Amino acid sequence: MARSGPKQDPNSTSAVTLLKRAMELDSECHYQQALVCYQEGIDLLLQVLKATKDDTKKCNLRKKISDYMDRAEKIKEYLDQEKEEGRYHKQIKIEENATGFSYESLFQEYLNESVTEVWIEDPYIRQTHQLYNFLRFCEMLIKKPCKVKTIHLLTTLDEGSGREEQRMGLKEIKESLGNHGVFLELEYSSSIHDREIRFSNGWMVKIGRGLDYFKKPKGRFTLGYCDFDLRPCRETTVDIFHNKHTRKI
Repeated sequence: MARSGPKQDPNSTSAVTLLKRAMELDSECHYQQALVCYQEGIDLLLQVLKATKDDTKKCNLRKKISDYMDRAEKIKEYLDQEKEEGRYHKQIKIEENATGFSYESLFQEYLNESVTEVWIEDPYIRQTHQLYNFLRFCEMLIKKPCKVKTIHLLTTLDEGSGREEQRMGLKEIKESLGNHGVFLELEYSSSIHDREIRFSNGWMVKIGRGLDYFKKPKGRFTLGYCDFDLRPCRETTVDIFHNKHTRKI
């Protein structure tokens, strides 16, 4: 029977994959994503270093970790400077029928403990499925790591028979948020058109279709009905900026 080679440390394998991806993103100037991969890869290498007994391997690992940390620090300094000067801009193009763009997947990178207040401007929080979209977005906001206390929604009133359903739906969402210690401020305008989301940590997200970029599921028991990462999307563009100060809507 042939002998198998030495067992590969899963942390080491994962670190190599992450750091390789970090360097690819770095070379493509996708610095925010690259920084995340560098940080996660470095954390895994530190775990490998802790478990390594061989002094030579330890020395090599320390050198690699030091090099990656230096690069990650330079990227962080660059991004901090971009944010400070209000020049940070990232664009995501969501293709027709693309999947993997749930609210968590799209926004999680920009949510942290400093997010206590959110401003949403979206003229289309009116129909039943749009109310559900807004509810899902709110559910994301009350989970860790966010510490959201206030959500401001500026939208338009339904001009047809759906007005009462819209009012009752938003009232129910407001009451439910209140049970979780979050205040929902509702405001209506007949003149808004732009769609914009701002977080109190300075991030601003503009989605061409607002929160309503998902396609209708083909049935109640089809994949994507519950998990929005599996829900096909309609084509749209997402622009992400960072400003030192967030303007209230």
